[in-house]
Amino acid sequence: MHRILAILLIVFSPFNATRAQSLELTDCRINAGPGAPSMAARCGRMLRPLDPAGVVPGEIELRVAVVPALNLTPEPDPLVPIAGGPGQGSVQFYTAYSWAFEDVRRNRDILLIDQRGTGESATMDCEFDDDIIAGEYSVEVTVEYTERCLEQLPHDPRFFTTSVAVTDMEAVRAALGYPALNLYGVSYGTRVAQHFARRYPGSTRTVIIDGVVPPQLSLGPEIATESQKAVDNILARCAEDDACNERFPGVAADFKQVVAELRATPATINVPHPSTGRPEELVFGEGELAGSIRMLAYHPNSIALVPLLVHEAGKGNYAPLATQFMMTMVAMADAMSLGMHNAVMCTEDVPFYDKSLIDYDGLAASYMGTFQLDALEAICSVWPAGPIDDDFKEPLATDLPVLLLSGDADPITPPRYAELAAMGLNNAEHLVGTHQGHGQISVGCTPQLVADFIDTADPTALDATCMERSFVMPFFLDFSGPSP
Repeated sequence: MHRILAILLIVFSPFNATRAQSLELTDCRINAGPGAPSMAARCGRMLRPLDPAGVVPGEIELRVAVVPALNLTPEPDPLVPIAGGPGQGSVQFYTAYSWAFEDVRRNRDILLIDQRGTGESATMDCEFDDDIIAGEYSVEVTVEYTERCLEQLPHDPRFFTTSVAVTDMEAVRAALGYPALNLYGVSYGTRVAQHFARRYPGSTRTVIIDGVVPPQLSLGPEIATESQKAVDNILARCAEDDACNERFPGVAADFKQVVAELRATPATINVPHPSTGRPEELVFGEGELAGSIRMLAYHPNSIALVPLLVHEAGKGNYAPLATQFMMTMVAMADAMSLGMHNAVMCTEDVPFYDKSLIDYDGLAASYMGTFQLDALEAICSVWPAGPIDDDFKEPLATDLPVLLLSGDADPITPPRYAELAAMGLNNAEHLVGTHQGHGQISVGCTPQLVADFIDTADPTALDATCMERSFVMPFFLDFSGPSP
């Protein structure tokens, strides 16, 4: 089910939430998915109550992995990478970016916990309904699909929120005997990291939040307008670049033309499926355009393709953008747990929308339109809300060392979001990458800066001048690559 993505009860045994559980780890291999290279780790499974309050019976099983430090006498506090989404598992995220954490792993274990509802921790997922494609979307169809999704889930969907998930992290920490954790969260993972530090400050040593979601902000109403700003900036950069402007004159006007044409009349084209290579017929309309452009705008390497692909679409060649859309949907379907995503959004975001503050005119004028916001509200009209702590939506107020990372070309969590999150942070530093997108951990010298910060636990001691030399991919002038 393409456009919605662009989102067995276990026998009960009573838990004592305050007693430390044991967690046995054995040798294992972990990877980012089928066909991906694997790495050695120590893995285990930990039972947790479905409802930590003990009202609703049932248990779930958490997947835990530890990638041991390279140093035979490591520091006692591990790094805990927390994936985004919401809906991606942390084991999969870490193994895809493990090289970026090697500087940290020299002296510290990497502790991986698939958050409940993701990865191999009681996955909460639904089959995608391919009948709901761009031309078929309606609120009624989305509600019908969501109700079917709820019927498929193996556990009560209320208990997969951030407020519940942080209790799992603390239980794992205690079971493994780590005195404190160094947290790295990306995108939605920044929300988890901030809330863990709020709930368990004594179990937290340092916090790195990358592509920051401030607690007081509800995701959804600004996604389309922020993405439109990011695309406008990409096309403006092209116009200011002599080679790009010469090759793609008027590319901003081309983009407006493509949006209008596909909004009026979707194109039907054949594109090879990314997994099978077999041609598939695809109705490529405004929703598919939005899905492809939005994800291209996340990373500077794919940002470099945007003017070329827009220029081709302006000539009526939608195949490159359609192929990008298919690749995005396959990747997200493999990585994301839709049930967990909805549990978070329908408890922590949608119920807090202030419709008097939503810029509906700006949404309608954006290339994404109002579809995503409409879809979220339709889903959450039937999805049950779960537990949320009373202070969850308040800015984190702490003296803990915090490093905030942003990209000034981020289409979903711009630097001003990090500034909102920093309101109550008394020992923090905010670093912003120039022409960088969503998530900085793989950019330039950021891995070394993160390692230095964890070692010193002092954000003011960082020398971030190396960020000025971070590579930015030149714009592609044709399909052979960027100009020399």
